[in-house]
Amino acid sequence: MMKKMSISTSKTSLVLFLCQIISALDVPLDSKLLEELSQPPTITQQSPKDYIVDPRENIVIQCEAKGKPPPSFSWTRNGTHFDIDKDAQVTMKPNSGTLVINIMNGGKAEAYEGVYQCTARNERGAAISNNIVIRPSRSPLWTKEKLEPNHVREGDSLVLHCRPPVGLPPPIIFWMDNAFQRLPQSERVSQGLNGDLYFSNVQPEDTREDYICYARFNHTQTIQQKQPISVKVFSTKPVTERQPVLLTPTGSTSTKVELRGNVLLLECIAAGLPTPVIRWIKEGGELPANRTFFENFKKTLKIIDVSEADSGNYKCIARNALGSVHHVISVTVKAAPYWITAPRNLVLSPGEDGTLICRANGNPKPSISWLANGVPIAIAPEDPSRKVDGDTIIFSHVQERSSAVYQCNASNEYGYLLANAFVNVLAEPPRILTPANKLYQVIADSPALLDCAYFGSPKPEIEWFKGVKGSILRGNEYVFHDNGTLEIPVAQKNNAGTYTCVARNELGKIQNEVQLEIKDPTMIIKQPEYKVIQRYGQVSFECIIKHDSTLLPTVTWLKDNDELPDDERFLVGKDNLTIMNVTDKDDGTYTCIVNTTLDSVSASAVLTVVAAPPTPAIIYARPNPPFDLELTGQLERSIDLSWIPGDENNSPITSFVIEFEDALHEPGVWRYQTEVPGSQTTAQLKLSPYVNYSFRVIAVNRIGRSQPSEPSEQYLTKSASPDENPANVQGIGSEPDNLVITWEPLKGFQSNGPGLQYKVSWRQKDVDDEWTSVIVANVSKYIVSGTPTFVPYEVKVQALNDLGYAPEPSEVIGHSGEDLPMVAPGNVQVHVINSTLAKVHWDPVPLKSVRGHLQGYKIYYWKVQSLSRRSRRHIEKKILTFRGNKTFGMLPGLEPYSSYKLNVRVVNGKGEGPASPDKVFKTPEGVPSSPSFLKITNPTLDSLTLEWGSPTHPNGVLTSYTLKFQPINNTHELGPLVEIRIPANESSLILKNLNYSTRYKFYFNAQTSVGSGSQITEEAVTIMDEVQPLYPRIRNVTTAAAETYANISWEYEGPDHANFYVEYGVAGSKEDWKKEIVNGSRSFFVLKGLTPGTAYKVRVGAEGLSGFRSSEDVFETGPAMASRQVDIATQGWFIGLMCAVALLILILLIVCFIRRNKGGKYPVKEKEDAHADPEIQPMKEDDGTFGEYSDAEDHKPLKKGSRTPSDRTVKKEDSDDSLVDYGEGVNGQFNEDGSFIGQYSGKKEKEPAEGNESSEAPSPVNAMNSFV
Repeated sequence: MMKKMSISTSKTSLVLFLCQIISALDVPLDSKLLEELSQPPTITQQSPKDYIVDPRENIVIQCEAKGKPPPSFSWTRNGTHFDIDKDAQVTMKPNSGTLVINIMNGGKAEAYEGVYQCTARNERGAAISNNIVIRPSRSPLWTKEKLEPNHVREGDSLVLHCRPPVGLPPPIIFWMDNAFQRLPQSERVSQGLNGDLYFSNVQPEDTREDYICYARFNHTQTIQQKQPISVKVFSTKPVTERQPVLLTPTGSTSTKVELRGNVLLLECIAAGLPTPVIRWIKEGGELPANRTFFENFKKTLKIIDVSEADSGNYKCIARNALGSVHHVISVTVKAAPYWITAPRNLVLSPGEDGTLICRANGNPKPSISWLANGVPIAIAPEDPSRKVDGDTIIFSHVQERSSAVYQCNASNEYGYLLANAFVNVLAEPPRILTPANKLYQVIADSPALLDCAYFGSPKPEIEWFKGVKGSILRGNEYVFHDNGTLEIPVAQKNNAGTYTCVARNELGKIQNEVQLEIKDPTMIIKQPEYKVIQRYGQVSFECIIKHDSTLLPTVTWLKDNDELPDDERFLVGKDNLTIMNVTDKDDGTYTCIVNTTLDSVSASAVLTVVAAPPTPAIIYARPNPPFDLELTGQLERSIDLSWIPGDENNSPITSFVIEFEDALHEPGVWRYQTEVPGSQTTAQLKLSPYVNYSFRVIAVNRIGRSQPSEPSEQYLTKSASPDENPANVQGIGSEPDNLVITWEPLKGFQSNGPGLQYKVSWRQKDVDDEWTSVIVANVSKYIVSGTPTFVPYEVKVQALNDLGYAPEPSEVIGHSGEDLPMVAPGNVQVHVINSTLAKVHWDPVPLKSVRGHLQGYKIYYWKVQSLSRRSRRHIEKKILTFRGNKTFGMLPGLEPYSSYKLNVRVVNGKGEGPASPDKVFKTPEGVPSSPSFLKITNPTLDSLTLEWGSPTHPNGVLTSYTLKFQPINNTHELGPLVEIRIPANESSLILKNLNYSTRYKFYFNAQTSVGSGSQITEEAVTIMDEVQPLYPRIRNVTTAAAETYANISWEYEGPDHANFYVEYGVAGSKEDWKKEIVNGSRSFFVLKGLTPGTAYKVRVGAEGLSGFRSSEDVFETGPAMASRQVDIATQGWFIGLMCAVALLILILLIVCFIRRNKGGKYPVKEKEDAHADPEIQPMKEDDGTFGEYSDAEDHKPLKKGSRTPSDRTVKKEDSDDSLVDYGEGVNGQFNEDGSFIGQYSGKKEKEPAEGNESSEAPSPVNAMNSFV
């Protein structure tokens, strides 16, 4: 008999196993071990049986396999060997059996049609793939035909035939008009399953000339169209009503054969007026509620995942007001072969027995045939250990040469199944997989689990020794697990030391040593106590611990089972917690938790905050602990406990809490047993078998809980079989080919006896009659490998120990692992609701193709381009998820007037399925965003210039702009609103005939054919009625250069009070311009510190008038003097001359001072008084002396110019630095420091025509500079 596979693991070492292996040996999934073990080939990946390929792309036929040693690959084509070396277009991938046929480099797909099969072979056997049928897809053109118009009388029925070309695979049919819009369908007009368009009755609105049938071939992504069909409806009065007549199917009965697991589609389309309504029933039964869908306005009955139970007679009834007609369709459900029990890999030791079972079902019943290493077993080499008995191969006393790969083929007229299963006979000496000298550390009085993971063939025997050469361990003190683990249920100090594990079989022996250390438990020797503290006081809680010296403890404080507040008032010390300045919110329970790497303990205390100190006369406190605990009336399942209460401490005891400790399974852990009223001092306690009980009692009053009493004496109950089974049993696959059965293990005191194990049972729901069971150790899961993908299983887990089994457990329904969905949603339709919202419809995928729990559908959508800009951008895909079995979803937030693509995918617990073909849709125009900017420039007396930028998001084709504006008065009241419509291709506008010195508010937006977008606003002011240049301008820049300096002068037209600057640099240099600020608003400047003999570039600008500069001018400084020239400043004659000049200046100043004191006037004053020119007036002081030029004057505020006189002549604004003021024509001359040498003589007045001119004289300072 074949042995059941059993798995035993410890709590600290979980042994995993090879997938898809049912064996007499447990093979740990250890990478080093797997590299060394021989294994026959296993096919891991292959192409589908019916493989339709795109004739334009390379053909890739997959065949992947694993084995030890790595397998070699070969192929057959149409049953004969396929020599790929003789075909230059065919290559095989390295270390793989996958074929690549190069079609894109000249090959013809049609030349490679055929049936292919892959063989993977190594020294232990050969595995084969399915027969893979390669067929290129075809999308033939529609045959040309001449279609006559259809003349139909109103109310008659009509069928428009599509008759698409035969393609591979068959095309998808749909009807559209010549504008590529889907023809609307209804109960009256609809498309049949054969693609024809049926009219139950025609109406005048059906008249049109563009009924076009389209055929879409998905594999080649091509669409063919039929010639347009014309329908002309003529009316006759009155229109005669007609009772229903079936257009399809014809007659009263028909038959339909469908395969198990497929989708059954039945169709009835009727003619009649009024339009008939269709109803479906199943004779002698009901339609399956969860698998039945009605489509095409109930004309199509759809049943998914059909089975033999769906066979029968289905009746469709078409009815209108004049009568009814019906049709009966006899449905027969056949079945291609499907697995009941597929053969599974078998690993045996030499001399062992085993069985391969291959059971399949189908309609008709499939035949079973066996192959060995790809050869029919009847002609395969004989193996005396093998016996074939129908669907079973029995192996007896196998040897290493018995290793092979067997193939089971189950076939009937509707298909076949092929499964590979190997028999691997291994002879391996023992190996111990647990690391040598592994250190285990446990707390005293707790269980110790020492691992000894092993492998060998035959299965080794395991023995444990204390020390290196000690005696073998036996007795109730130890528990020996099947996986080699040694368990010491209650480890004590004397159990510490070295332990030796020995594994032996007939091929050898090996041993391994591990170390066990026993640590002292962590204890809180002084726990925090209940505190009552006055508000704003200080309180401390102590938590003094004792621990093993080799363990590092960490202490954590909690308040009400949460972290301490982030408050500097809370001070955490080494063994205490102090709270400063206590407030009401500090009231609560404080817990001290001590953790080490091996254990954890905790203690709590309550803090009560009061407004005033407690009354000294009465002190309320927690009660004192009970004492003198006594056990009486001992029975197997109950015992009596009595005690004496402690002092109540002024607060009556309300209850007693009884706790127990199980020193056998959880020493040091106290658990809640029961609670009794405060008036009782005895309690009858229920007991569990195989528990070493101790009890303690805690008293409770309104202040809190007392300290626990001293423990009672211990009481050990007798062993028994388990009373309960594990809870929370689940069956959920983690891979497509497995089922992971998990449960919550029983606690130690729930085991009821030694040797706790679990019996894990499973069977495929509605398929397997018998349960498959294994016995496993005290673990929490078991993995069943080699299961079909996502099928329901019944699972149950039963506890057992050395004394027997727990009661029969209840069954739980689980599922094997999910795989990615196979089918994309079909018939994806997009209905654009508005410019930013679309609704997507799709057909749900068959539930069988989901291969898992249907979680919903995902829509991937992305913007391809904007229809207004015709420019592509980075594609950012967006995803919307719709939970459940929905068939539609809304896409919000779309951009108007754009082209989008989308596809739909189904989602299960494993992931996403394939995407549906991309669907293209376009959003209509919307309103545009606001213009990107609005700028107002060039203000004049009665005009403003507006410039704007087109909207960032036009959302369509711009048709125009709208400008609205209105004046704003000084009180911010708005005047009348003026509206102007501007063509869309304009980007600027000059508004004329505005009021001078007036503020205007402008509102500006853009329009598409849909409507107006949001506005952008701006304000601007027209200028006052002074005559100013249309724009600032600096011109006539002139330069007079010397050896180390240059005089720069210019003319300026524009707003008054401009502040100038001069920029200069070496001509031809790439260095930045150097900038000098002109003092005041003068129109000249002296550049000093220049290099002799150097060409310079210069330009002039005005501060605050960005963009207004003069054109560049270039000048060259004079050459430097020869170095040998005598320095004139050191010559005696020059020094004497300078002294004489200084003396003359002193005398001149004295004379001026004397004349001033005498009130004398210079002749120039008389000249100025006689001239009375306002341009001269600012040049003199009231007392007639010359005004001194200083920097302070440069910063005086400038005078405002006068308004333009009525004769339109313009007076020049008062300015001390104007070039015109300092000289006219040739009379004003430059000197080398930039000043002017003028005549201080009177001049005749100008003629009236020259009224805007005046006599001018240089500043005294300039005269002095000229002299020096």
